[in-house]
Amino acid sequence: MQDESRRIRVGHSPDPDDAFMFHALTSGSLETPGRSYEHVLLDIETLNRHALEGRYEISAVSIHSFPRISDRYHLMNCGASMGEGYGPILISKTVLNQDEAKRKKIAIPGLGTSAYLALRLAWGDVRVEVVPFDEILHRVLEGQYEVGLIIHERQLTWAEDGVHLVLDLGVWWNETTGLPLPLGGNVVRKDLGEELCVQLTSDVRESIMHSLEDPDAALEFSKAWGRGIDDDTNREFVGMYVNQRTIDYGADGREGIRLFLSEGQRIGLVRGDMDVDTLRFIGSKG
Repeated sequence: MQDESRRIRVGHSPDPDDAFMFHALTSGSLETPGRSYEHVLLDIETLNRHALEGRYEISAVSIHSFPRISDRYHLMNCGASMGEGYGPILISKTVLNQDEAKRKKIAIPGLGTSAYLALRLAWGDVRVEVVPFDEILHRVLEGQYEVGLIIHERQLTWAEDGVHLVLDLGVWWNETTGLPLPLGGNVVRKDLGEELCVQLTSDVRESIMHSLEDPDAALEFSKAWGRGIDDDTNREFVGMYVNQRTIDYGADGREGIRLFLSEGQRIGLVRGDMDVDTLRFIGSKG
């Protein structure tokens, strides 16, 4: 009689870096006895909302949204998307300086995204409107918005589309703090119990390492989620967000998350009763 595997639902974004990260679990290249993985691909703002309900055992979420779900989920110490001196980018249809751009309505990918929190930390109270992340650049080009906040692979391809750079929020954060910019993380549901949380975190870490050690198949797979990008752009984008930091946040990565959230508390966008200094990362002693 064949043993039944426990079904683990993984929510993550339909973009190249997440596809690369989870390729070994998606393809079955990684043996996970007693555990079978089902992947649910949704944009990050939808994943943030679903995490409020505890819908998936594992999920990618915005670091900005983590405090709202910290009663249900632990942060894994792997699966990070961190901007190492780069990050979400503010672009405009016409040349604008920062003071001019601040006065415009800005198309953003979601109020729960880390991109939005970084924007508010950099520019204060600005007018925004939520637009699907993959429509923002086109809406700016069409003149519906003068300024847009772009994420994912558009961070590499925006110049080819004829828009103008206003500010790279990853550059701003790094120059301001000296730390990487926390964007996304993986979380695991607390009610699974400590032992299974640790095991699932190990599975995700092994999947990331599998792709980094033998990247060709994972890169080919991930390109399908790049919305028309070429091989070189796909490789560059994946390398930006899946690297040693994705295997382990590192001490400065964990410090970056704590500072990002405490700064969010300072401006009232992160709940103030969360003790960021004692934030736990499953799979790490840090």
